[in-house]
Formats: sequence, structure tokens, C-alpha cells
Amino acid sequence: MSRHPEVKWAQRSDKIYLTILLADAKNVQINLEPDGVFTFSGTTGSDNVLYEVKLELYDKVNVEASKLNTGVRSIFCVIEKAEKGWWKKLLRGDVKLPHYIKVDWDKWAEEDEDDVPGPNADEFGGMDFSKFGNMGGMDGDDDLDVSDDEEADTAKTEEAIEALDVEKKDDEVSEIKEETEKAPST
Repeated sequence: MSRHPEVKWAQRSDKIYLTILLADAKNVQINLEPDGVFTFSGTTGSDNVLYEVKLELYDKVNVEASKLNTGVRSIFCVIEKAEKGWWKKLLRGDVKLPHYIKVDWDKWAEEDEDDVPGPNADEFGGMDFSKFGNMGGMDGDDDLDVSDDEEADTAKTEEAIEALDVEKKDDEVSEIKEETEKAPST
């Protein structure tokens, strides 16, 4: 039986950002179809636990212009929408988002903030989905493997982001302590 990885999402008027959080993913298989069906499977851990997800996105997408980057801790996808415009939600139909899909507030922008730059897949050494076309897997027989240098760069970037998050939380704790000390005691 397979499990579902945690998936984070955000959007701009022209694209969807999907981040699949699965550390040390192996045997990664991803497929994106023009009608918006996105499928992922991969294994992780010493027991090769299988993780799978199938998403029927809200609308059609441009497969050729979409990008993918497989990192050490996550798989980052920039999915280009077929038609520019804000989607009401991530998935089509009247279904509630599954518990493993969450909003990526770090990448989120409101409609009136659409000019805010988002992450650029090219900065991450992104690959385009047009090379995937119902691909089998990333088993070393193709040219889609991430090199050790790219993995090291991705790991450094993720560590830097985590360090910033820790600093931010430390600052918030310090502010709360100061406010508590200033408050009159009863």
C-alpha cells in the first residue's frame, strides 16, 4: 500500500507552484498531461516505502513550458497554465483538498500582488516536462538525473532557508519575552 507525500501549492496568474516534500526520493516518476492530470510516485527510506499522488488540476496546463527540479528534500514543479488567469482552487470538482495538500504561504501571492516575483525554476536548474512524456522513471538510463553539484547546491539553499526560519522564530520569541517583562504583574 502506498502513502501520500505532503504537497504544498501556490499560484500566480500564469503558473502553479507544486512542492512535493519527500526527502531522498528514489525511483521518481512524474507525468503531467495537458488536461491537468499530474501524477507522482517515488520511494524513500531503507525500506523503499512507496509514495504516490494523483492530482486533477483545476484547468488545462502547458506541459512543454512547465519545469521540474528534483532536489535532496523535495521535488519542485512550476506548472504553466494553458490560459492566464487565477484559479478558484487547485483541484477540479467539488472535492475538499486532501489533508496532505497545503498552501505554500512562502510562495503565495494574492491576485492584486501578481507582480510579486515568485521562485524561478531556471534558478534551480529546472527541467521541462516536455522531456518527460509518460516517462518510466529516473533510473539512471536517462539524462534527467540531478548531478551531485546540483544536489549540494539545493541542500545548501534549503539549509540557508531553514536557518532564516530559525532566526525569525528566535526574534519572535525575544519580542514575546520583552512584552511579557514589560507587562504589569498582578
